[in-house]
Amino acid sequence: MSEYVPSPRQWVAEQVELYEGSGGTAGLTLRDTGLPVIIVTNRGWKTGAIRKTPLMRVADGNNYILVASQGGAPTHPHWYHNLKADPNVEIRDKTEVFTMRVREVVDSAERERLWAIAVEAFPPYQEYQNKTDRIIPLLIAEPVA
Repeated sequence: MSEYVPSPRQWVAEQVELYEGSGGTAGLTLRDTGLPVIIVTNRGWKTGAIRKTPLMRVADGNNYILVASQGGAPTHPHWYHNLKADPNVEIRDKTEVFTMRVREVVDSAERERLWAIAVEAFPPYQEYQNKTDRIIPLLIAEPVA
């Protein structure tokens, strides 16, 4: 079993600690937005370490849409590369934890539908897309049967 390595970003590490330490009853929103987040647990592709990332809660039925926006930065977030290397994740949504598998959304019709859901859940995603030259990746996390 690999060791959990907290994010070097202090606010991320603190949010994960609060969310998980409370059993999913505290730290449930992104900073001061009041908007809900989930915790995605995955394996680092370089280190093999366990990583945990709070992401906006964007649901599509029993699936979760993971938006690799990084605030519209010119590069993909580290967690995106981790999920591409190992698509097996755990998602904590409040007090529930789900074993899931992710895949990148490449079909244009599916992507368009899921992007609309993501922007409705967190409108800044559209601003992030407008300010970067890269196409922001969407991944869909689906329950493992």
